[in-house]
Amino acid sequence: MVESVYRASTAFPPDESYGLKSQMRRAAVSIPSNIAEGQSRASTKEFLNHLSMAQASLAEVETQLEISVRLKYLSADRLAAVAAAIQKLGKQLHALRNALETRK
Repeated sequence: MVESVYRASTAFPPDESYGLKSQMRRAAVSIPSNIAEGQSRASTKEFLNHLSMAQASLAEVETQLEISVRLKYLSADRLAAVAAAIQKLGKQLHALRNALETRK
């Protein structure tokens, strides 16, 4: 998903390098980073907290992609390809959180 966001944002206008493009990329990278950091923590509660942050970042990326389409930085077709990866990851995060909740 991170790779898809990076590829999709390469066509953004140069004046967006430090705006929406940068914010979207940082949010995308924070998803796997939070998962990895949470997994390395000592408790399930901490892992769940990091998974929650990953889900929030996923929602942030989804919103930023929609804004990108509205600003015509991104085509609807390109959004559809990235959105599929976002939905898949969202379902995986939800399932992982549910599994961990039962272990608490």
